[in-house]
Amino acid sequence: MLFGQKINPIKSLLIVALTIAFFSACKNETAKTYRSFISPLMGLNVSSGKDIDVKILFGKDKKVDSVVYLIDTIRIISKLDTAGVSLKTAGLKLGNHLLTAKIFGGGESEDLTSNINVLSNKAPVEYTYKIISTMPHDTSSYVEGLEYHDGFFYESAGDYGHSSLRKVEPSTGKVVQKTDLDKQYFGEGITVVDNKIIQLTYKEKVGFVYDKSTFKKLSEFAYLTGREGWGLAFDGQKILNTDGSNTIFFLDKNNYSKIGSIDVFDDKGAIQNLNELEVIDGKIYANIYTTDTIVIINPESGAVESSINLSGLLPADYFKNDDAKANNVLNGIAYDKAGKRLFVTGKKWPKIYEIKIIKK
Repeated sequence: MLFGQKINPIKSLLIVALTIAFFSACKNETAKTYRSFISPLMGLNVSSGKDIDVKILFGKDKKVDSVVYLIDTIRIISKLDTAGVSLKTAGLKLGNHLLTAKIFGGGESEDLTSNINVLSNKAPVEYTYKIISTMPHDTSSYVEGLEYHDGFFYESAGDYGHSSLRKVEPSTGKVVQKTDLDKQYFGEGITVVDNKIIQLTYKEKVGFVYDKSTFKKLSEFAYLTGREGWGLAFDGQKILNTDGSNTIFFLDKNNYSKIGSIDVFDDKGAIQNLNELEVIDGKIYANIYTTDTIVIINPESGAVESSINLSGLLPADYFKNDDAKANNVLNGIAYDKAGKRLFVTGKKWPKIYEIKIIKK
């Protein structure tokens, strides 16, 4: 019976030895020429203000004349040796930053990159709440925006086929003025700018401008800033806008184009799903969608300075099934500047609550 060709054992050992030698040579060559960041590791979280140690594997046989270190596109320091350096994060915006080491040697240059996430350097102060009063609310309103002006609530109700802009009497919950959106639109955040009301739509990439007194639609504009239209607020100079990410965009109050932004972080990471907004005493208050939390944000840095836990505000058994509970969540923040009153509500909730926040 033929079992196969017989192999010379000496020849076999020689092949194995040559193979090992080849791969060892490749490994040694790679060790000589390979360059990379040793630290920081890609995506490292760093508290704002903390220095970061930067170390690089330079390889063994490529000449290094100098190394220039950059954060984003800003040159930070230049070195004539391969020793590690320490870079400061003080003054950097919260969020992601690109680190680049430009290595020069032998008339050539090579760029190595890594990145870090700068986080808030303080944990948010935790608050709970006390209910001061309650007001009736129309349970057909899927609340996307809420404001208080001149003794009335101005409200944007969402959902396709049910979206509207409303003026509501606080004491009774009666809708005293209303304009419906075409069924193709899902109404989202609103804000009042002088004598106009600005309203976003969810996925339709369009916003509406109304006369505040008559609710007559004055114009439309293309909304191209965020991935979707979510929340709006006005700080007296610029419009603030969310799109469900951890970014708050700044819009020009006249043409609604993007003029800036901040990324929102606490000491643990990015705060996603930012939704309805209000500006109160110079701070940004924001609902975190699908949660019972409102965060209070520094408008300059994006750092979350405080959080309000509103668990238990609505009785747990008010909505009877899981789908209703998942959809009809806390959303809606309004502030009476004259009376210094804070109001909150949720989607299809039966009440608007005046609350006072209390430190835990």
